[in-house]
Amino acid sequence: MDNKTQEVGGVHFPFPFTPYSIQKDFMAELYKVLEAGKIGIFESPTGTGKSLSLICGALSWLRDFEEKKRQEEARLLEPGTDPLRGTGSSSSLPGSPRPAGEPDWVTQFVQKKEERDLVDRLKEEQAKRRKQEERLQQIRRNAQLRAAAQRRRQEEEETESLLRLSREMLAAAGAEPAEQLESGEEELVLAEYESDEERRAARGVDEDEEEALEEEHRTKIYYCSRTHSQLAQFVREVQKSPFGKETRLVALGSRQSLCVNEDVKSLGSVQLINDRCMEIQRSKHEKKNKVEEEQPKRRRRESRAACPFYNYEQLQLLRDEILLEVKDIEQLLSLGQEARACPYYGSRFAIPAAQLVVLPYQMLLHAATRQATGIRLQDQVVFIDEAHNLIDTITSIYSTEVGGSQLCQAHSQLLQYMERYGKRLKAKNLMYIKQILYLLEKFVTVLGGNVKQNPNTQSLSQTGTELKTINDFLFQSQIDNINLFKVQRYCEKSMISRKLFGFTERYGAVLPSSREQRRLAGFQSFLQSLQPGTPDPPAATEEDPAGAPRPASPLMHIEGFLAALTTANQDGRVIVSRQGSLSQSSLKFLLLNPAAHFAQVVKECRAVVIAGGTMQPVSDFREQLLACAGVQAERVVEFSCGHVIPPDNILPLVICTGPSGQQLDFTYQKRELPQTMDEAGRILCNLCNVVPGGLVCFFPSYEYQRQVHTHWDKSGLLARLAIRKKIFQEPKRASQVEQVLLEYSKCIQCCSQAGGVLTGAVLLSVVGGKMSEGINFSDDLGRCVVMVGMPYPNIKSPELQEKMAYLDQTLPRAPGQALPGKALVENLCMKAVNQSIGRAIRHQRDFASIVLLDQRYARPSVLAKLPAWIRDRVEVKAAFGPAFAAVRKFHREKAGLP
Repeated sequence: MDNKTQEVGGVHFPFPFTPYSIQKDFMAELYKVLEAGKIGIFESPTGTGKSLSLICGALSWLRDFEEKKRQEEARLLEPGTDPLRGTGSSSSLPGSPRPAGEPDWVTQFVQKKEERDLVDRLKEEQAKRRKQEERLQQIRRNAQLRAAAQRRRQEEEETESLLRLSREMLAAAGAEPAEQLESGEEELVLAEYESDEERRAARGVDEDEEEALEEEHRTKIYYCSRTHSQLAQFVREVQKSPFGKETRLVALGSRQSLCVNEDVKSLGSVQLINDRCMEIQRSKHEKKNKVEEEQPKRRRRESRAACPFYNYEQLQLLRDEILLEVKDIEQLLSLGQEARACPYYGSRFAIPAAQLVVLPYQMLLHAATRQATGIRLQDQVVFIDEAHNLIDTITSIYSTEVGGSQLCQAHSQLLQYMERYGKRLKAKNLMYIKQILYLLEKFVTVLGGNVKQNPNTQSLSQTGTELKTINDFLFQSQIDNINLFKVQRYCEKSMISRKLFGFTERYGAVLPSSREQRRLAGFQSFLQSLQPGTPDPPAATEEDPAGAPRPASPLMHIEGFLAALTTANQDGRVIVSRQGSLSQSSLKFLLLNPAAHFAQVVKECRAVVIAGGTMQPVSDFREQLLACAGVQAERVVEFSCGHVIPPDNILPLVICTGPSGQQLDFTYQKRELPQTMDEAGRILCNLCNVVPGGLVCFFPSYEYQRQVHTHWDKSGLLARLAIRKKIFQEPKRASQVEQVLLEYSKCIQCCSQAGGVLTGAVLLSVVGGKMSEGINFSDDLGRCVVMVGMPYPNIKSPELQEKMAYLDQTLPRAPGQALPGKALVENLCMKAVNQSIGRAIRHQRDFASIVLLDQRYARPSVLAKLPAWIRDRVEVKAAFGPAFAAVRKFHREKAGLP
C-alpha cells in the first residue's frame, strides 16, 4: 500500500492511496472542527471509507497541534522572552490584575514568580517527554527489556518448582516430631525468608509507584464505538494507515476481556471478576499494624493475596510496550500473558501518554466508569462513532431496574450482616445501614409486598403499571425525609455492597456458634430460595466446601437505582410495575433527559465529533442532546457526504399500490388483514423473478414476520416463492445468526454457479433485529432490500408516552412542524429504516435496488428523513406496474442483458 500525501486547504493529509473527493472533504471539514473546538455531526455512508478518513484527518490535526505546541514552548523558553506575554517587557499580567495601590516592587515580584513557575513547569514537561521518548526508543532498538521479562518469568517458575519440592520434603518429614531445641538455640534457626522481589510482588504497586506510572495527560483523541468487534476493526485500520507505526494507541477493555489471572478469570461472571479483582487489590495501600506483625502464624485468607500480575516493574514494562506500537485487545492480552503483567491496569496507566485511546461507549459515556478508568476529558477530543443510537445508549446506561427478589435478598443479606458485625461497627455505619434497610423495606412495600416473606410466594392484590415523577415516588414510598445524596456517598465510600458480597461469598467458610449456625444456615437456604428456578443447592464437599458460586450482591445493582433517584425531578420518571407475584414485579428508573449526562462531556472536551453511516434525522441530536446540554447552535457543525457509488448503481423506490391495485397500507390496524399480507406476498414473488442473488426483506417486528410467514405458508404463496428463491428466516437467538447467514451465503453462491430455476435466496428479517445492524449484505448477498411497512415504535408504551410528553413540554415547537413528541416517533421509525436499508450498498462497485412498501413513505416529511444519497434518487411509484418495470430494467442492465 503506497502512502500518498494529499494537500487540502493548505493541510497535508497522509493517506494510503488516492482518496475519493468526499474523503478529502471529510478530512478538511474534520480538521476545521477540531481546530475551532466545535461539535461536529458527520454522516458518511458505509463503503465510503469513513474510518480511514477519520483516522487520517484527526491524526493530521493532532500532529500539527503537537508541533505548534512544541514550537510555542521553545519560543517561551528562549532567553529574554517574557513567558507570560511572549515579549521582553515586564509589564503587569493581562487578565491577572493586581490590587489598586499595590507597590510596583510587589507587582514585579509576583510576576517574576509566575514567570519562573511557568518556565519550570515547561521544562519539567519537556524532561518527562524526553525521558519517555528515550525509554520507548530503547525498547524499540533492543530486545533486552523484553527478554528480561521472559527471563524473570522462567526464574519464577524454577523457584516455584524448587519450593514445591521443598514443601513435599517437609510434608514427608512432618510425621516425625521436631527435635527439641536447647535454650538459646532458636536464634540459630533460619527465619522465614522473603526476597525483595517476592516482597515487592506481594505488595503489588504502592501509591508512590502508582503516581509514577501515571503521567501528565496530553491532548489526545478518544475514539469510542458500540462493540468490541467494531473497535478491533478500527484498530486494524489505524495499523494499515500511514500513522500506524508512529501513533501511541491504547485499547481499553473490561476486566473480563483483559484479565490474565486464571483464578479470577475462571469466575466467569463480569460482576464476580470485578469484585475479586478489587478485593485482591484492596490491601495494596494498607500498612500492616503491630497486631498483624505480632501474629505471624495467623492464617491469611487466600482471597486477600496480592495479584501476581499487579507489579510495578512488570506494569511499567507493559505500559511502555503498549505505547511502542499499535495493538488491539487480543494482542494486548497476549502481551500481558507474556510479560506476566495485567493488561487491564497496564492499558489504564498508558492513557496519559497516549495519542489515541480506543474504548467502548459505556466506558466514556458513564461518568463513574470514566472516573474509575482514569479518563480525563478536559481539553481532549472525543469521537463517537456509529452514533445513530447515541441518545438511546445514554438513556439505557442511566436507566436501571430492580426486581422484588433483589430487594428482598439485599434486605435479608444486609440484616444478617448487621446482626453479625453490629457490635464491631461504629454508630455512623449502623445509622446508614439502618437507612438502607429502611429504603429497601419501603421499596418492597410500594410494590405491595412484605420484605420478610419469600417474594416467589407473595401474590400481589393489585397489579398493573404506574408511572410517577421522582418526587411523587419518594413521597409515596415515605422516604422523602432521607438524604439520598448522603446515602449514595456512603455506599460509594464505604463499599458496603462489596463487603456484603464478601460476607455472603464466604458464608460456607464461616464457623459460627451452634446458635449462629442455625440462623445463618436458614439465611443461606432463604438466599437460595430467592433465585427463581434454582434447584436445591448441592451439598458442600471437601473438594468444594463453598458449593456452587453465589450470585453477586444485589445491593450493587440497587445502588444504581438509588443513584438514579438523585436525578433532577424533571429529568426522569419511576415506573412501578406490579405483576402476579413480588418476584415478577419491579421498580424501573427511566431517564428522560440524556443531555443531563452528556453535558459534562461537551463542556469539558475541546471538540466532540458524532459520526455514523446514517445520522438522519439529525434534528434529534441537535435538539434532544446538544441544545439541552447547553451547546450553542453556532458551535454545531453538520457534514454529510454522498456515496461513492455511481448514481445508476442504486434504485430506491416507494411503491404505493400492489399488483392487484390495492393500496399498500401497513398501519397497525390493517397490516394483519389477509388481503394486505397477500399483496405483500405477490410483490415479493414478482421481485424474486427479476432480482438475482439475495433479497433481504425486513418486517416491523418478529411477531408480524411470524404471522406473515404462517399466512403465506397456508395460502401456498411460500411454495411459489421457494421455486425461485430458497427461504431463510432471521432467528431470535443470537447464537444462531452466524449459522443462518452462512447457509444463506452458500445458497446464493451455489445458485450463481449452477444456474437453473433457483436463482438465489430470500432472507426474512426484522427491523431492529440481528440483521438490521452490523451485517454486511454486499454484492450478491443483497441485490434488493425490501421494507414491508414502517417500523413505528409501540405508541402505547408508557415509557414512550412519557418521553413524548416530556419533549412537548421541554422543546419549542417550530412553526408549521409537528409537536416534538410526535416528531420523535417518526424519527425513531426512520432511524430504524435507514439502518436496515443501508445494509446493501457496501463499496464503490456495489449495486442494489431498495423497495419501500407503504404509501406513507411518499410523504414529504418521511422522504426528508432518508439519507441524502438515497433521498436524491428515490422515485415514488403510484402503481405497481411501472415500479416492477423499473426494477426489472435496472437488474437486467446490471447483468449486461438487453
